[in-house]
Amino acid sequence: MKRRIAITCALLAACAAASAQTAAWPTKTVRMLVGSAPGGGTDAMARAVADRLGPLLNQPVVVDNRPGASNTLAADATAKATDGHTMVMGVVTAHAIAPHLLKLPYDNNKDLVPVVFVGAVPNVLVVGNGVAADSVQSLVKLAKKEPGKLNYATSGAGSTQHIAAEMFKDAAGVDIAHVPYKGSGPALVDLIGGQVQMSFDTMPSVIGQVRNGKIRALAVTTAKRNPQLPNVPTLAEAGIPGLEMSAWYGIYMPASTPKAVQDKVYESVSKVLAMPETKTRLEAIGADITPMTQAQFAAFQASEYKRFGDIIKKNNIHLD
Repeated sequence: MKRRIAITCALLAACAAASAQTAAWPTKTVRMLVGSAPGGGTDAMARAVADRLGPLLNQPVVVDNRPGASNTLAADATAKATDGHTMVMGVVTAHAIAPHLLKLPYDNNKDLVPVVFVGAVPNVLVVGNGVAADSVQSLVKLAKKEPGKLNYATSGAGSTQHIAAEMFKDAAGVDIAHVPYKGSGPALVDLIGGQVQMSFDTMPSVIGQVRNGKIRALAVTTAKRNPQLPNVPTLAEAGIPGLEMSAWYGIYMPASTPKAVQDKVYESVSKVLAMPETKTRLEAIGADITPMTQAQFAAFQASEYKRFGDIIKKNNIHLD
């Protein structure tokens, strides 16, 4: 009996210590990994959240860019993190697309847990100012006139930009070449410089350059026009129906993260997203903030995983 009592007391003490430790979390700087280079959509979403999350957690939240491998380098580092203070600004590329195209060194559905959905942004068909096309149809005519001569830039193979462009090639019957980069930032530099001619990049990445006239937007890849680019038609309006693409973002943590810590992150990030300043900042880059519970986010990711698997198979998309 005494032994049982001792064991019970020890277990209760351990539980109490774990509970106290969880309540005190975070106890040091929190790292928010980003799977692309600075200047892209994922980076913009991460910084919009991290800048205001730190004060709520009473610890700095530092954005750590780990570009490469279709955003999966950051996801891999997060899945294997053991410091208890690492998360990743996940993006559809890493969590619903790349698992169908790459042999990953981690299990996306077992080693990571979706914690809080942040929002979604449309992809935008943009061209450099040196391209002699002022509409989607004139771009299609140019591509058909010079097959294989137009290049499209992406933030990496397996990104939403890559999937959207391959679907566009099939729908429009054109031959355009893929030029992958390690993030939207360097891709946009070459698009502005004329080394590549077009891209289906995300709204946060391109909207600033569209507004200052360095590149031109021909269409958005969503069902409706975006309030930030009200004069830019949808692809369907421009004569290419059935091609809808957007990029979504959410916070993921290692699967070993205690549920109480996940709940704290969920509550804190939700507060950040509800702040008028954050809403204004995200809406300015075309983001749609749609609140979800953690369970809804997990179900949404599962449905997106299946949807993109079907798209990749139907369009015979692969990484060269």
